[in-house]
Amino acid sequence: MLIKISQIEPDKLTDLQMTELLYKNLEDDNRKGDLIFVPGSSKAVEYRLPKAIQLYHEGRADKILFSGGVTWKGSSLSEAQLLRQKAIEQGVPENDIIVEELSLHTKENVLSSLLVLDRAFYLNNIKRIIVVTTIFHMRRFYLTLKTYMPNWIEYTLCPVNDQTTRMNNWFKNPNARKRVELESRKLIKYIKEGIIVDDYIELTTEHPNI
Repeated sequence: MLIKISQIEPDKLTDLQMTELLYKNLEDDNRKGDLIFVPGSSKAVEYRLPKAIQLYHEGRADKILFSGGVTWKGSSLSEAQLLRQKAIEQGVPENDIIVEELSLHTKENVLSSLLVLDRAFYLNNIKRIIVVTTIFHMRRFYLTLKTYMPNWIEYTLCPVNDQTTRMNNWFKNPNARKRVELESRKLIKYIKEGIIVDDYIELTTEHPNI
């Protein structure tokens, strides 16, 4: 059944429905973009950075934007600066890296990047952004981009997997289950509150849990 995300009751979601909500229809369309956008996280260097570097070396975009101002335990650098440092170590030229390090969460990743991108490109010159984030975070990040970025910009989604929160195994790990349940609640809550735009999703209405 095709349903608006705003109509979903999070407490009634089955495992299958959470999988459909967070993981389905987020495939890479293999198009080139003006830049690769990577939001930070505690594990971004491990999981998101390799995909961004791969896409850069494949020529999918000429610039990488690293966004994130949080400093995690074990590092004195912000998320964005740590990603920048590691990318340079892996062969990405310093001039091809853009850094935004004021943001503290997903919405701010987008909002704080607007000025940074305008200064680097002029926003009117940006036509397509290649988005790299963990797959279970991708739909919320994508809808946040659609909410706050200029409406002429299009997106190519390049989700990455971690070890335990994949489409085919998140329900087997208690910590991964918590992440997926929390992400589902955040997505629905923010849409219902008007913080991010609504979207349609195909949900199976009668099916046992995975």
